[in-house]
Amino acid sequence: MSVMENQKQQDNKGQLKKCERKRTSCYSRINNLDDGCLMHIFSFLSPIPDRFNTALVCHRWNYLACHPRLWLRVDRSVKDLSEPGVFPNIETAVSASRPGDTILIAAGGIHRVANIQINKPLCLIGAGEIPDDTMLTCSRGLDSAFEFLSNCKLSNLTVKAELGCCLLHRSGRLTIDGCVLQCESNPLDFLSCPIISTANSSDMVPSQTNSNNGDGVFVSQTRIEGGAKAVLTSGDLALQRVRVVYARTSLLFWFDVEQM
Repeated sequence: MSVMENQKQQDNKGQLKKCERKRTSCYSRINNLDDGCLMHIFSFLSPIPDRFNTALVCHRWNYLACHPRLWLRVDRSVKDLSEPGVFPNIETAVSASRPGDTILIAAGGIHRVANIQINKPLCLIGAGEIPDDTMLTCSRGLDSAFEFLSNCKLSNLTVKAELGCCLLHRSGRLTIDGCVLQCESNPLDFLSCPIISTANSSDMVPSQTNSNNGDGVFVSQTRIEGGAKAVLTSGDLALQRVRVVYARTSLLFWFDVEQM
């Protein structure tokens, strides 16, 4: 090896060490913040995917990003239920939640849901990479998996109703983003419907009538399977801005349910 090649290798090693020192310096500076400050920063991140991704950085960030102050967790596999913010099922997590909380539902297995009434603003998110990873099943003989009476959001979840409806919307703004809703299509189509909305504009606060905070169902990037209809409404609500994409095994819907 020539003297010039040897010198070049040493220069490259020196540059690599400088880059590593820079990265370490930047990384250590943010880690100099105390836990409370870091958690406050994490609270401004969207739960999926930003806050979820921060949990993959290191053990400390995993602890802070999954802290009960930021969201509650539903995990059927957890044996030590004394851990704060962790619940064995969705119903107990909803009962223990405060308005504005986010509930992260663990992927894998089947979560049983039965007429769970949600009367406070909540966000329910599946922890899997795709909606099919987090399955919520409502058994036969029940009216719905969830009944919504407040502003809520569902994301990255698969909700399956064996007979009945997946989501029953009574009032508030319900946002369904990146989910899968499954209903039986035979033999009782008239009893199966992915979404039922009974919200009525007479129940709305007058100041909200012309705002984006009024009653309505807002669906995006959601696959709907089975059922005679994708959505059933009553009162004076109607489908608005409907777009449908036909696939071999399912339909993709984008629509709003608003006042007529």
